[in-house]
Amino acid sequence: MISTAYAMGATGGAGGQAGGIAGFLPIIILFAIFYFLLIRPQQKKAKEHKGMIANLKKGTRIVTSGGIYGTIVSIDDTTIGLEIAEKVKIKISRGNVAAQITDNDSAQKSDTKKK
Repeated sequence: MISTAYAMGATGGAGGQAGGIAGFLPIIILFAIFYFLLIRPQQKKAKEHKGMIANLKKGTRIVTSGGIYGTIVSIDDTTIGLEIAEKVKIKISRGNVAAQITDNDSAQKSDTKKK
C-alpha cells in the first residue's frame, strides 16, 4: 500500500510541472483585476474627498456623514463649527464632512418638494 501511494505521488520525468512564471500568471492577473476594479477607484475617491476637506471655507454649506446639513461658521485644523439652524451651532470633526452642497443640489431639493 505504501509503495502504491508513493508511485501515485511521484510525477513523471516529462511535463509534470508548470514552468516558473506560468504558475503565478493567474494570481498576477487576478491582482491586476482587483487593482483596477477595486483599489484604484477607492484611492481616487479618497484623494478627492481629502482635497474637498482641505478647501473648506467659512460660509460653505455642507452635509456631514451623519446626514446633518449646515453652514460652516468657524474652521480649525481638526474641527469645524457648523450652524445647523438659527443660533444653533455644533462642532464636528473635519473628517465627518461627507460633501459640499452646491446651488444645484439646493435647486434639486426644492424641485422635488414642489412635486
